[in-house]
Amino acid sequence: MAHNVLVIVGSLRKEAFSLKVANALARLAPSSLKLDVATLHGISFFHQDEEANPPADWVAFRDRIKASDAVIFVTPEYNRSIPGVLKNAIDVASRPYGKSSFLGKPVGIVSNSPGPLGGVSAAMDLKKILPGISGPILGQPEIYLTNVGNSFDDKGNLTGESLQKVLEQYLAAFAAFVEKQTK
Repeated sequence: MAHNVLVIVGSLRKEAFSLKVANALARLAPSSLKLDVATLHGISFFHQDEEANPPADWVAFRDRIKASDAVIFVTPEYNRSIPGVLKNAIDVASRPYGKSSFLGKPVGIVSNSPGPLGGVSAAMDLKKILPGISGPILGQPEIYLTNVGNSFDDKGNLTGESLQKVLEQYLAAFAAFVEKQTK
């Protein structure tokens, strides 16, 4: 049986590298994983006043996470951190206190950048935010994708062989991690 994995894209841009990477992961996933790519369009801003009667978009996002067996975050780096839209989505899904939709779910983190650092700071910030509101986080292999803009054609298809190999290796490690965590 395949494990359902929600892949959360941390960018709203239509041609986002994160979205292209997430879609590539979904196409490359081994048969033991079924990846569902989720963008963060339409998730309203979190504020505690809404917790007692959450908006429908919050409930739908939380339910999508709860229905998954695991989560992979695919994020760019904005100003040496994660994009605000991703932080907002994490806040929406992790509340109310003690009832995080991520609880117990194995987590993977894939950061990316068109530049040479691969979003390392964004990945590190996720590793600071997620403990306590998620399940275990895959520690190895770490994946910080650099120069991703050159790895896709104009239709968003993965053309970079070296990136494909890295993504396949990551997915194999994540599949083994999820299997171990969900036994």
